[in-house]
Amino acid sequence: MDSPAQRRLKSIQSHILTSITADQSDLQANLTSSSQFVHRQQYSVCLPEKLQTGKWNVYRSARSPMKIVTRFHDHPEIETLHDNFVHAVKTFGDYKYLGTRVQADGMIGDYTWMTYGEAGAAREAIGSALRFHGLQKGACIGLYFINRPEWLIVDHACTAYSYISVPLYDTLGPDAVKFVVNHADVQAIFCVPETLNTLLSFISEIPSVRLIVVVGGVDEHLPSLPLASGVKLRSYTKLFSEGCSSLQPFIPPKPEDVATICYTSGTTGTPKGVVLTHNNLISSVAGFCMAIKFNPADIYISYLPLAHIYERSNQIMSVYYGVAVGFYQGDNLKLLDDLSALRPTVFCSVPRLYNRIYDGIINAVKSSGVLKERLFRAAYNSKKQALMSGRNPSPMWDRLVFNKIKEKLGGRVRFMGSGASPLSPDVMDFLRVCFGCQVLEGYGMTETSCVISSVDQGDNLSGHVGSPNPACEIKLVDVPEMNYTSEDQPHPRGEICVRGPTIFQGYYKAEVQMREVIDDDGWLHTGDIGLWLPGGRLKIIDRKKNIFKLAQGEYIAPEKVENVYTKCRFVSQCFIYGDSFNSSLVAVVAVEPDVLRDWAVSEGIKYDDLGQLCNDPRARAAVLADMDLVGKEALLRGFEFAKAVTLVPEPFTMENGLLTPTFKVKRPQAKEYFAKAISNMYAELSASDPKVPKL
Repeated sequence: MDSPAQRRLKSIQSHILTSITADQSDLQANLTSSSQFVHRQQYSVCLPEKLQTGKWNVYRSARSPMKIVTRFHDHPEIETLHDNFVHAVKTFGDYKYLGTRVQADGMIGDYTWMTYGEAGAAREAIGSALRFHGLQKGACIGLYFINRPEWLIVDHACTAYSYISVPLYDTLGPDAVKFVVNHADVQAIFCVPETLNTLLSFISEIPSVRLIVVVGGVDEHLPSLPLASGVKLRSYTKLFSEGCSSLQPFIPPKPEDVATICYTSGTTGTPKGVVLTHNNLISSVAGFCMAIKFNPADIYISYLPLAHIYERSNQIMSVYYGVAVGFYQGDNLKLLDDLSALRPTVFCSVPRLYNRIYDGIINAVKSSGVLKERLFRAAYNSKKQALMSGRNPSPMWDRLVFNKIKEKLGGRVRFMGSGASPLSPDVMDFLRVCFGCQVLEGYGMTETSCVISSVDQGDNLSGHVGSPNPACEIKLVDVPEMNYTSEDQPHPRGEICVRGPTIFQGYYKAEVQMREVIDDDGWLHTGDIGLWLPGGRLKIIDRKKNIFKLAQGEYIAPEKVENVYTKCRFVSQCFIYGDSFNSSLVAVVAVEPDVLRDWAVSEGIKYDDLGQLCNDPRARAAVLADMDLVGKEALLRGFEFAKAVTLVPEPFTMENGLLTPTFKVKRPQAKEYFAKAISNMYAELSASDPKVPKL
């Protein structure tokens, strides 16, 4: 007689038999596996989490519904980052890999290139030199400088000789760097002359460090360290030479070995070390590569921080496909010049930069005159309508209007990626129309080895983050305190939870914190609130972790409100504050300087500097009025509107401690930084409230 599980299996098979192509024997392989029940949708499939219970609430990519991806489809033998680079050196040895712009006679020149084969030899020399200096398998190696070829060569050396790379954000303050170095017991640090000075300021307080290597440093100019420090100081050039003179065989890692510890700065507290294995990273990129195809003719520009999992993941994928990687000069203000020289085909960025591109083009159009503005509107509307309906737009519009815009990024971009935070639908559509290329938005986090979901090619609907990475599965869990449930109609809603081989091994030396985010069934709770759109596409609508309650009991997700207000033309960045002692929200806005100045001119307002203009009550009133309009368009609820605003001329940055390296607001720090402004706004609201008795 069949067991209840077998009877349920037969029932499910009968129900979906016509909808799936999987072999019936595959379905019967594992009665406890959630991969056995598939209800096909356009982009995702929905299946029950457990065999014995009936809830269909787990989503997987339709690209691989029966099996969670752990390896590259075309090269399943690639199990580690070392395997991935060995494959690239063997397959693309003579192809361009790492490009930099050489400076001569005070002038920056064209890009010069190192091939995959040359980079392979360099990583062998650096890894051998680390062995020469006595570093054993499993030692932690710190990387304390911004993007440049040596960063990737050192990282490849780490994977070839089973070291663990520990990226250090160059923008972190000395205290955070010191914490990470000590917490991870880092034994060697690669830095540049600028960051060397930071290290030397607390060299006696990082006792685990045995070797410091200065990239771009000259031995004769390096300072002498006291013998008592026990630290050897080398230039990268000398270390390279030492390695070439004593080449050592590779010490290949296993898939389960730790590849990197990525410290997330977070919005609160001290950094947490996210432990990722080779299997984690290969699984994530292998899944993503089912949707994205690059080739050795592609050129990628690297300027996003390599210490961030977004850029690390892009680099792993670039190696797999043999893509050429050109580095920016290290100055964001010169990025457009680098783009013009490199002319990349692949451009990945974050919404903050895409928003600036959008604003810049829109403002240029508005100031170009009535006729040119009408031409742009006609071209934009016509091309957008064609793209959304699946038709090829007229090439006339590109010749007349959009080719000039494409040249801003070098003129050859065929793929644009966006991550780290939500990209507004308006900006997404704008990029697709103006640049005429595939624009893909992804959603992920360090703890999931980057990609959780991404928009599928050919999906023209904007405002969502696509279907699950084939290397993981997703479910939504009820959040009753926010009135989100998986039973909501027409769209199930809840906290986004992720499971699969991409999930990190834990926070380094912080098991308690790990148990706070991973439940007993292996689901990682992201803290983000999502809903499922038709076709199995995920949309992020809220944030659980940063919610707070107003005095009247209403829950507020400030990041949701901030994302709405950043669409206001005056607003560059926004910090929303509220608490249980007050019944309304207040906002601190870092203004768009040019927009505010133009408004002042149009209003005939005189001022000495931007700070004075920000303090002008008329400016505050104008910005708040525009924020109200944007809020109404976004259908914010009444209690979600900011009732007062403070304008500040300086942007929120990592340097002033208000942003994380992934451009998220550090809420406790911002609260303290703007404490006086917050207090003043609530005092003004109280004074103007007729319900508050005047003393």
